[in-house]
Amino acid sequence: MRINEPNRIGMINAYNKTGNTQVGKTGKIPMGKDEVNISTEALEMLKQVEDPDSPQRREKVDRLKKQVEEGTYRVASDKIAEKFLSFWQKK
Repeated sequence: MRINEPNRIGMINAYNKTGNTQVGKTGKIPMGKDEVNISTEALEMLKQVEDPDSPQRREKVDRLKKQVEEGTYRVASDKIAEKFLSFWQKK
């Protein structure tokens, strides 16, 4: 049984050609543009979020941080399940 054949140059040439990209006159490889699209659902959620600088928001965040640090932060599993369900039912 022969594993390596000495005349298999075609595959090596095909591999070597994949690295060749066309370079423009400037000597740089042309790049595509980055683009971000925000869905209407995300925009609606953003409108519903409290002002991050409000005292109520800061108090809530501080309270949650303290609970996480102390290891006392707990979320009821039924609330998590409700959120998942409502998310999946929208689609």
